[in-house]
Amino acid sequence: MTDMEAQRVSKFLSLVLRHKPDTLGITLNEQGWTDVDILLATLNQRGYRITREQLAYLVETNNKKRFAFSQDERQIRANQGHSVEVDLGYIEKQPPQFLYHGTATRFLELIRAEGLKKMNRHHVHLSADEQTAFTVGSRHGKPIILTIKAGEMAATGYIFYQSENGVWLTDAVPATYIIVENR
Repeated sequence: MTDMEAQRVSKFLSLVLRHKPDTLGITLNEQGWTDVDILLATLNQRGYRITREQLAYLVETNNKKRFAFSQDERQIRANQGHSVEVDLGYIEKQPPQFLYHGTATRFLELIRAEGLKKMNRHHVHLSADEQTAFTVGSRHGKPIILTIKAGEMAATGYIFYQSENGVWLTDAVPATYIIVENR
């Protein structure tokens, strides 16, 4: 599988496992898992020629660690970012003092007024480092990095989780906890 093919399959898997499992006619259980054999069979029926070994390679080498296998490797799921209803079993975790959110500058006025909202996802996604936030923000236009006063938020009762791939999650970030710096 070439890098280009791997990227194409990875993007399609993200769509299917996070947002539209019905695209392949598969179902996700309450925790977001689906059967690997059924997934592979339906992918192959749709022209995505992929073996179990290639799927394992995608899971292991995805730079964002978007996917995970169950312990017995019979099931697969996306680690976070779902718009479909799933319970990933996150455990509350104390965040560092500051986290970061990358976005496009065109959204800044709305964010200053309303804060960060989860929109069509289950959580607001935050990064532990500025470089990851910059990369995320770059996908949407001219990037800007927002510094989130996560420690202060947690101290006032906001709950944080950390997904298996290191992404920090919370329900919302009010504007008062957002620092906008010109970099």
